[in-house]
Amino acid sequence: MKFEDLPVDATRAGAVLLVLAVAFLFSPLFVRPPAATLVLFEVGVLFLLYALVLVGLNLQFGHTGLVNFGPVAFFAVGGYVAAIVTANDPYGAVGLGLPWPVGLAAGVVVAVVLGALIGASTLRLRDDFLAIVTLAVAEIVHGLIVTVRDVTGGSNGLQNVPRPIAATTGGGGAGELFATVLVFGALAVLFYGLFHRLSASPYGRVLRAIRADEQVTETLGKRVFRYKFVVFVYGAAVAGLAGALLVFYNGAAAPGFFTINVTVIVWIGMLIGGAGNDRGVLGGLAIIMGFQLATRFLNEQLPVITPDQFASVRLMLIGLLLMVIIKYRPEGIWGDADELGVES
Repeated sequence: MKFEDLPVDATRAGAVLLVLAVAFLFSPLFVRPPAATLVLFEVGVLFLLYALVLVGLNLQFGHTGLVNFGPVAFFAVGGYVAAIVTANDPYGAVGLGLPWPVGLAAGVVVAVVLGALIGASTLRLRDDFLAIVTLAVAEIVHGLIVTVRDVTGGSNGLQNVPRPIAATTGGGGAGELFATVLVFGALAVLFYGLFHRLSASPYGRVLRAIRADEQVTETLGKRVFRYKFVVFVYGAAVAGLAGALLVFYNGAAAPGFFTINVTVIVWIGMLIGGAGNDRGVLGGLAIIMGFQLATRFLNEQLPVITPDQFASVRLMLIGLLLMVIIKYRPEGIWGDADELGVES
């Protein structure tokens, strides 16, 4: 049995996990793990948020062939809109002070609107032009966040954002991190299941046909642009949701949360795991983030290297890992070379 063929209804499992996670937070059975596990839980929270971005990106690129180098744009828009709508009297920024569910919905809606605008104007471009445009949009969004200080707080960020999970668990620490992993994990499984079922359906077969040859797919009567547009909006929506969840977890929004590094991490994870393999890309993301965690404190053992130099060395090692994968396993560890049309 192949890795991607393991029998599991992830959509139903995700919905059940989400209900159980929320119920558990309000029950007397809720326990607080040891403080020593804080680092693992912190990385786990980021992994789950990036996984949400990645499942949308994999639907776009792995299944449809859309080269989107700007998922962080929707991640940032979702986060900042949610922060602006819900923040209470932030310093040097706009905060409407509305309930967090309103902010969550607003972040997703504005990310969808941005995705629709970009998709309508760019999805007829060739792959390389689409990649350049989406990358440019991500940089424009980041630039606006920094320069429109009266609204976003600029480089100081936007504080006083509500933290619903922290409020439920009675404060920060390991208890909050554990609860966050439970809820975010359930959401990640839910959206993984939704996108996996979509890609495994006849709709998904049309997406793969578009990736293989969109002109042939067009001649068969399929409205290629419409399929590409919808998939692009799906990815924007889930990335906006992840951004909103991030600011509600941190209680603030800052430009440093939404840099090009997010795009780099999710793309490397997808390429290592195998684009088009829904579980494989998550495995690739786990590999790259596990590598970051494993080398996080290595600088303490190498005092001759400054922290800035060590950060550069880590990036070089990540690049080397990606080069090895592309050289010897271009379809990724769990990818299908025949389906992707590459020579292994």
